[in-house]
Amino acid sequence: MKNIVITVSRQYGSGGKTIAAMLAKDLGINCYSREILRMASEDSGINESLFGMSDEKIRHAGWFKLLSRPYEGELIPPEDREFVSDDNLFNYQAKVIKELASKESCIIIGRCADYILKDYPNVMSVFVHANWEFRMERAMERHSMTEKEMQKYIEKTDKYRGDFYRYHTGYEWEDARNYDLCLNSGKLGFPKCVDEIKSYMKIRFGLA
Repeated sequence: MKNIVITVSRQYGSGGKTIAAMLAKDLGINCYSREILRMASEDSGINESLFGMSDEKIRHAGWFKLLSRPYEGELIPPEDREFVSDDNLFNYQAKVIKELASKESCIIIGRCADYILKDYPNVMSVFVHANWEFRMERAMERHSMTEKEMQKYIEKTDKYRGDFYRYHTGYEWEDARNYDLCLNSGKLGFPKCVDEIKSYMKIRFGLA
């Protein structure tokens, strides 16, 4: 197998992004997160700011949590008035994710990458979670907020991630059945999470 791709989804405050970065450094491969927005902008010719604005617009849209429009892979052409629609901005991100999975071993954080790449034999998906106390403690260390403000922020962020995932995939974000491996970072700690992912990789892909 030429390339191995690991997708990482994570609850806010669980350290999933940190674990992904640690794993990427350990394996000597790239780790992609918001860089995908820049790459999608370059590929489509659509201003990068529109990708960020789309994320924010969706985050505050009441209709978003009620709908589901699973990604099917088709790109809307530039001459179409829906070319810069939220759906097509996601389509271009998905195109970049597929291209990355085809050409290099890497780690991709969020962006429904597990669903986009679900039919790729060289992909394994990971979901990182932790209990509330662990997540609150980590988040409070990183941000200047009161406990009440932080609690609200975590709840809103996770809700947005769940709504985003449901809209683009038709599935529930926190459902363990969507992933190859679910890890409790609060119990394992970050280094052991990295070890567990590497161990699963060896078994899954028959690595020496």
